[in-house]
Formats: sequence, C-alpha cells, structure tokens
Amino acid sequence: MKALVTGASSGIGKDIALYLDELGYELILVARTRKDLLNVSKLCNNKVEIVIMDLSKIDNCIKLYNEHKNVDILINNAGFGLFGEFSTTKNERELEMIDLNVKSLHVLTKLYLKQMEKRNGGMIMNVSSSAAFLPGPLMSTYYATKSYVYNLTCALYEELRRNKSKVRVSVLCPGPVDTNFNNVAKVKFSIHALSSKYVARYAVDKMLKGKLVIVPGFMTKIGVFGCKILPLKLLLKIDYKIQKGKECSNE
Repeated sequence: MKALVTGASSGIGKDIALYLDELGYELILVARTRKDLLNVSKLCNNKVEIVIMDLSKIDNCIKLYNEHKNVDILINNAGFGLFGEFSTTKNERELEMIDLNVKSLHVLTKLYLKQMEKRNGGMIMNVSSSAAFLPGPLMSTYYATKSYVYNLTCALYEELRRNKSKVRVSVLCPGPVDTNFNNVAKVKFSIHALSSKYVARYAVDKMLKGKLVIVPGFMTKIGVFGCKILPLKLLLKIDYKIQKGKECSNE
C-alpha cells in the first residue's frame, strides 16, 4: 500500500506521514524543502520517496501525477495562510495562496480521483480547516480557499456515493493547531491549539473508517456547530473579534 502526502515537511503533513508509515504504508512525500523532507524520511521505517516540488505551479502537479500515478491514499495537505485586511494584503501573495490552496489541490484531486475510479478503490483526504465554516474577516482569502476545499470534497462524496464507487473522500477541518503555519500566516492563537500529532492520528483513523467531514477536538466541534446556527452578521462580528485577537497576540 502506498500513500502520497503533500506539504509533508512539517506540521500536520509530517505527522500524517509518520503515522501512515507506522501503519505500514510506503510513502511519497512532497514539499519544497529537501532538508526537512530528508529529516522526515529518516524517521520512517518503510520505503520513502521524497519529491522536491513547488505545487503552486500547475505543471508540477501534472508532473507529480505522471511520475507517481498508482497510490492508494492521497493526502492534499500543502497550503498556507495570510493575515490582514483584504485591501492592504499583497495581491501577489494571495494569488500564490489560491494557486496552492485551491488550484493545485483541485488538479491533484481530479487526476488521482480519475485513476482511483478506474480501479474502483483508493482514498483522498483534503485538508481544509474549521475556517471553511466562517466568513473570515482579516484572513478572507485563506478562509475562502478552505471553503472551496470543504465544498469540493463534500460534492465529490455525493457523486461517488451515487455512482456506487468504492473510492472514498474525506475533508479534514481542524481548528487551531500548533504548527509552523501560524508563523507563515503571522498569527498567534489566543485559545488552546491541538498538537499536530493528535490531529494527524485522529484524521487518519477517521479517514480509514470512511468518515466524510473530520473535525478534531471537542471545542472545535462546538465552534463548527455554532457557525451553523448563529445569524451571519453576529457571526461576522464574533469572527472579526477573534481574528483581531490573533493580531494583538502577534505584536
């Protein structure tokens, strides 16, 4: 059995890779930093192939698929965030985020899904966020990308179900997690963050059981439920205050 993990050099991606290795999977690990991927590979017991690649380039996504078509599990984890008001954040950086968080995930999901459908087997887990359920003022583009990932995956689930396919898709929607993502996005959470190891193991276990929407942590589950029942304008006010708190904590 073979699994491909993007964004595997640190954080959730790294811990998902290590847990899949523990479960006996051969791994293909993808990220931009060779040193970090080599460090991850040294912690593994099974066969590991590392791929140094910038997946924000669509041609690289196609190249990755053409060179590694036959995998049993695809984990689309690569992504990053950006903090700030929409009118002041750098457009170029946001477009890079859309390329990585949305376009590359879209392309890889489509390519591998077609291959899995042909053999009627395989699993795809797309990493979204609890941000998918919120409007996200002060991180609007990031939240929008995660909403895309969530809705795309849920739609694919229903298409596969109606086609009676044995291919399974899941979407991981964690709340705050203690990873390097926070440094890249320039935010610091004022509430307790789960460890990436806990989130990774929880996510993989639920994925293997066929769960569609995976939300680790009791408080995050409560938050997601609240997003579904609160009036939108009230939710916007609450969300803005939470986001503003991240900025204050970061100063």
